[in-house]
Amino acid sequence: MASILVIASSNAGKVREFGHLLAELQLKIRPQPEGLEVEETGDTFAANARLKASAVARASGCWALADDSGLSVKALGGAPGVHSARYAETDAARIARLLRSLAGASDRSARFTAALAVADPSGTIRLEVEGSCSGVILEESRGTEGFGYDPVFFVPEAGLTYAEMDKALKGRIGHRGQAFALLAPQLQVLLDTDCGS
Repeated sequence: MASILVIASSNAGKVREFGHLLAELQLKIRPQPEGLEVEETGDTFAANARLKASAVARASGCWALADDSGLSVKALGGAPGVHSARYAETDAARIARLLRSLAGASDRSARFTAALAVADPSGTIRLEVEGSCSGVILEESRGTEGFGYDPVFFVPEAGLTYAEMDKALKGRIGHRGQAFALLAPQLQVLLDTDCGS
């Protein structure tokens, strides 16, 4: 019998991306309970991931996986950072604000970071990992895949923005994919051991 894992997010893009990354783990993936809002009061990606995983696990009575991720831009002192999703109301507005903030900046280096946390049904954090991907913020959007800041985040080693990558490439070199590569083997062992699947 497959273990149930609730993705602690109301972001449809994140839930889809995790569904793709988790496909090989024989898990039943479910979104977090509708209407559940978890206030992200942490000052780091890891702290916010812990808050979300714990709250969603307790609310659902299932194991929960939470991600807190965001974009940190060197010229902006690490902003938008943990406020990446709240930088503006929509993806287009977030990108527009970012590009305005970087107007005239010579250093456009940036890093995407993903912190993942897994909580058991009691809300106890049982596993944490973090992954990152370095890149550069372009002056204009390129590509149509992905979500968020993907169209302006250019990864030099790939020669593409996140929004120009297919799911497999983004899954391999992206921040969430990097974190997930650390998480997956440990997650499978943890769920097999504790869920008796």
